[in-house]
Amino acid sequence: MKVDILIIGAGPAGMAAALAAAPSGERIVMLDDNPATGGQIWRDGPQAHLPPLARKHRQRLEAQANIELLPATRVVALAGPKALLVEDSEQGRVIEYDRLILCTGARELLLPFPGWTLPGVTGAGGLQALIKGGMPAAGERIVIAGSGPLLLASAATAQDNGAKVLHIAEQAPWRAVAGFAAQLPRWPHKLLQSFGLFHRGYRANSHVVEALGEGRLEAVRLSIGGQIKEVTCERLACGFGLIPNLQLGQALGCRIDNGAIAIDAWQATSLADHYAAGESTGFGGSEKALVEGAIAGHAAVGERDAAQRLWPQRQRWHGFAKALNGAFVLRDEVKNLARPDTLICRCEDVPLAAVADHQGWSQAKMASRCGMGACQGRVCGGAAQALFGWQPPAPRPPFSPARIDTLLQLGEDAHSQA
Repeated sequence: MKVDILIIGAGPAGMAAALAAAPSGERIVMLDDNPATGGQIWRDGPQAHLPPLARKHRQRLEAQANIELLPATRVVALAGPKALLVEDSEQGRVIEYDRLILCTGARELLLPFPGWTLPGVTGAGGLQALIKGGMPAAGERIVIAGSGPLLLASAATAQDNGAKVLHIAEQAPWRAVAGFAAQLPRWPHKLLQSFGLFHRGYRANSHVVEALGEGRLEAVRLSIGGQIKEVTCERLACGFGLIPNLQLGQALGCRIDNGAIAIDAWQATSLADHYAAGESTGFGGSEKALVEGAIAGHAAVGERDAAQRLWPQRQRWHGFAKALNGAFVLRDEVKNLARPDTLICRCEDVPLAAVADHQGWSQAKMASRCGMGACQGRVCGGAAQALFGWQPPAPRPPFSPARIDTLLQLGEDAHSQA
């Protein structure tokens, strides 16, 4: 398959990029590892309630004859200059492109603490995904802990599906939360949204200390304003922020700056004909992702005037991102919850003590097998970066599990080109 524009990721940024580029008439392919468009923030499912804006974007995409969606498809490896090897449930194929837009989003940061591997403990975003996917939550007692507005959004999803959210433990101090709230009138939509997310169990300057149980979660020990409290519950959802999905950008050779893909005013990366938008360029929510995606889409088809008209809107949402990220910085107390025997790599059962004395990720990996399990360091690598400041190296292919016949296409293509 050869296309004009290939978009990796079908969340808000990818959808906006495709719609902005569509009037050019160029052939656009958008792929995502989810079965439908929307990404994590507009995730669909039996118990999902998509916002009107998400439905509108879906309808507009379906009406564009020159946009093709490849759902449930993952990038496996680079297949040469401007070519990627991808795989879905039925086949692997090489896609050649003229221009690429990376809208790879982000994943949750999960920090280790005693008991975090017990069944019943998930990420805050993971809880949302499970419920939207059909997991019954009615009557369950749930505690949510970590940092940022995702905690409130997860609580709302759980409550809407019949769960009893007992506590929301926000690690940021009250002054930071209040300072962020005081700025919300600059973004009236966000202010209005915050009213609907209010929860009487919300407590700042609070964090999880330990998950308790034999065989599965039975209770949670919390620090609430410095006081220890034990809460009986069936589920604990923790979210300590987000980690940009940089792996493909790193593999391609895009410059990484301050933990995100570096881009210029046109959303262009350091690699010619390669653009990036959304959470992979820095956190800021769906509004930031939408406007960045639109700018990238316009720029990719040479519509610079249309892209430039969106710059003030992007600046506005960058201001929101700056306020958000400044308010919910992780405190040292949260980073130091793990004990020496607490697992940091749950795939390979590697405790914190086995990696703490090493100088970097590669050394720790070779000495302990940390990051060599099923998730390939997607969980423990993020934790190690937060705890020790270790920078993950560029990924080695395959970037995701793949069938042998898919991988063989790399050899076949190289042979045919020779």
